[in-house]
Amino acid sequence: MFEERPLRGDVAAVRDIHAPDALVYDTERDFEVLPTSALTELMMVVDAVDPRGYDAAWLPDDHPAVLDSLVSDDVVVGAPGDGSIAWTTQTDPPIVLVKPRIEGSPDDFVAFLVAEALVQVGLDLPEHFLGFFGDAYVDFAAATPTDPTDTYQLALAVSAAYAGLSTREVFAGWAETDDRASLHDAWTDAGERIQPRLDGLGHAVASGDTSFTDAAELAAAGVKHGLDLPAPFDALDDPAYREHGARYAVSWAERVFS
Repeated sequence: MFEERPLRGDVAAVRDIHAPDALVYDTERDFEVLPTSALTELMMVVDAVDPRGYDAAWLPDDHPAVLDSLVSDDVVVGAPGDGSIAWTTQTDPPIVLVKPRIEGSPDDFVAFLVAEALVQVGLDLPEHFLGFFGDAYVDFAAATPTDPTDTYQLALAVSAAYAGLSTREVFAGWAETDDRASLHDAWTDAGERIQPRLDGLGHAVASGDTSFTDAAELAAAGVKHGLDLPAPFDALDDPAYREHGARYAVSWAERVFS
């Protein structure tokens, strides 16, 4: 199920700086949440495991069933919506997992995504959105008049924006280095591809061509790349959000949906 992934020099440099003990593996199959059978195999290559079950009281009564696993005693790696890379610090050492669905993407972009995961590990960012929100998720859900699945997806986007506020300073700093400049170029290039979609985002939401949740996901990517965002998503690109975290996100949802 797992095979150690060789890292090119710039990604290895990022690991050395931000998460020197982290392991990086390719996975044989795609997954949303890593199956228990695969998790058992993964545990054979680490020194220790510390499950991070979250408090069931953090979930509103009408939450999607898929979130129940987060409040169990199991080691849960990955979640729906995680994309091509998953990582966990519930193992010692931490592990970054690269899924097969990433095949076909440009090499520089793949390298950036792996480097991004290593930076997130090193910054000790929340592994799941519920770790970011904590008990504030009940309030966020109460302020968000959408169905439980859309609320969950919006929470993912909002927590991703928070992560982007933390990581983009690192990415921007790569421009000043010789060994990580190509990773900076990949980050910049991805942002340039996103900006035109952001430029028309407000109209797309107002006209119903794009859902608010999909717009939030795109805006979260914009935060990571330091792009210009339309209202109301521009409020997620604010130093106050980085300072106050989940409670700021709740206040944002209350203002948006009031």
